[in-house]
Amino acid sequence: MNSNRPDITDEDIGMRAFQLRRAKAVERAIDRIRQGNKSSWGMFTQRDLADLGWMIGELWAYEKRADWEDLKFSKISGDDVLEIISIARELRDNPHDTVATLERVGDIIRAHE
Repeated sequence: MNSNRPDITDEDIGMRAFQLRRAKAVERAIDRIRQGNKSSWGMFTQRDLADLGWMIGELWAYEKRADWEDLKFSKISGDDVLEIISIARELRDNPHDTVATLERVGDIIRAHE
C-alpha cells in the first residue's frame, strides 16, 4: 500500500483501473456500432443505448482480450443491436445462465466477421 495515501488501497486502484479500461472499451465499441448503423442510429432511445452499453461492458469483462480485439462491432446490423438490447434486458431481469448469455451476444457479433 502507498504510504502517501493510506485511505486508498491497491485493490481500490486496481478496481478503478478496471472500470476505466472497461468504460473506454465500451465507448469505442459503441462508437463503432454507431458508425456501422448511421442511418438507423436515431431509432435507439437513451434507455436502449444504456442497456447496450451495459451488455457490451459485461461482454468486455467476460471475453479474453485477444478475442475482444477480434470483434467487429461496426459490422453488426440494427436488428442485431435490438437483439443485444433485448438480451441485456432479459439478463438484468432474470440473471441466470450468464455465461451462456454472454456467449450468445458474442456469437451475434462474431457472425459478422
